[in-house]
Amino acid sequence: MTRFALLPLLFALAGLAPLHAQHAPPPPPGDAAASSAPRPWESLDPAQQEVLAPLRGEWNNLSPRKQAHMLRRAARWVTLPPDRREEIRQRIARWQQMTPQERARARANMHKFHRLPPDERQRLHQAYERFQHMPPDQRERLLREWRSQTIEQRLQGLDRPAPAGTH
Repeated sequence: MTRFALLPLLFALAGLAPLHAQHAPPPPPGDAAASSAPRPWESLDPAQQEVLAPLRGEWNNLSPRKQAHMLRRAARWVTLPPDRREEIRQRIARWQQMTPQERARARANMHKFHRLPPDERQRLHQAYERFQHMPPDQRERLLREWRSQTIEQRLQGLDRPAPAGTH
């Protein structure tokens, strides 16, 4: 079970980095974007609409600050290759479907991740990369085993050091 030690955090963090940004901290005083008027969905250019498509239904209800933040992110995302943009769209859509409790848990896990020492973050990243390169049937087996564990078993696994050869 120790090889699963970091899986709960790993799965929680996988791909959420660009998404937790939807709830960014308040902008610094004097930030022009924070005081600007809301941007209607129709005013976004096609590239912005493409990458932010999962937000279309609620875009006009987002605060100007959140809109400005997402537009800054989108400015970087539109420069990415199409497959990477699609991955981001899917992650945004997953985030939109999460309950407030799931989002809070994802944010808490992201904060935990950022508080880890750099070598631990690197270890998690490497474990994620290995997981991504596993054959689909092996990944599914690992996920089934992880899902079958109780919260206590998962937490115990987090406290154990990774077995030799996994980092």
